[in-house]
Amino acid sequence: MSDFYHQGSRELQDRFDTRRLADRIEQRLVVDRVGDADKAFIESLDMFFLATTDEAGQPSCSYKGGEPGFVRVVDPVTLAFPNYDGNGMFLSMGNVVRHPRVGMLFIDFERQRRLRLSGEASIATADPLMSDFAEAQFIVRVAVARVFPNCPRYIHKYQRVERSSFVPKVGCETPVPNWKKNDWAIDVLPEKDPARSR
Repeated sequence: MSDFYHQGSRELQDRFDTRRLADRIEQRLVVDRVGDADKAFIESLDMFFLATTDEAGQPSCSYKGGEPGFVRVVDPVTLAFPNYDGNGMFLSMGNVVRHPRVGMLFIDFERQRRLRLSGEASIATADPLMSDFAEAQFIVRVAVARVFPNCPRYIHKYQRVERSSFVPKVGCETPVPNWKKNDWAIDVLPEKDPARSR
């Protein structure tokens, strides 16, 4: 019996007669490590979506963006990426601290390709990769459990206009987002937040 599919998946597979197809996809395409082609794909991207859940099973999905290569395939069973300054809520990362299972969805909207990855995440402020990412608060490492491609046929083709100017870069001052300058936010920002001095 597959541990990849649960009873809900099986009920729908049986209703729509896709169990054989689903089993073949699992046998042929689902792996427990990142291969060379998937490594190149992941490291070429400048964004992904991260799914987490809290202890009660409440889901959260967040967008993570950076420069191409900000997600590193450290080895075939480990990914790492920086966590940058955000809104201070730490919804996704708070979930990781308490419930480390994550899902990652990598999409290239220009080449219409996507890849799913699941695993267990951890965070560390003393990670050796900290020095590789300007302004990283900490590094998130993901121990890979499953990797598999996803059918790209419904991916709308988009073209990048420009990358965000807020992504931290070595030797370049990161702009302060306008929302941090609002009256409702300025007095509750962290003491060392650059927006306090602007």
